[in-house]
Amino acid sequence: MSVELKDLLKREYNVGRKDQQIRLAASIGIMVIAAIEENGILMLIGVAVAALAVLQWCPTYTFLGKSSVEKGEKPPIF
Repeated sequence: MSVELKDLLKREYNVGRKDQQIRLAASIGIMVIAAIEENGILMLIGVAVAALAVLQWCPTYTFLGKSSVEKGEKPPIF
C-alpha cells in the first residue's frame, strides 16, 4: 500500500454524525481529566480530538480509506 503525503493532507468529510458525537464526548472527558491532573500534553490531545471532530475529518480514516458517513448525511457547512 503506497500513501503519499498529499493524500493524507487532503481534507475530506469522512466522520459521520454519530462518530462526531462520540469523539466530542471523548475529547471533553480527556480535557476534564487533563485539567484535574494538570497535564498539558493530555489537554493538547483532547483539543486535537475535539478540533478533528468539529471538522468531521480523520487523517487515520483517510489513510485507511474508511468513512463513517452514512448515506444521505449532509456535509458540514465549513
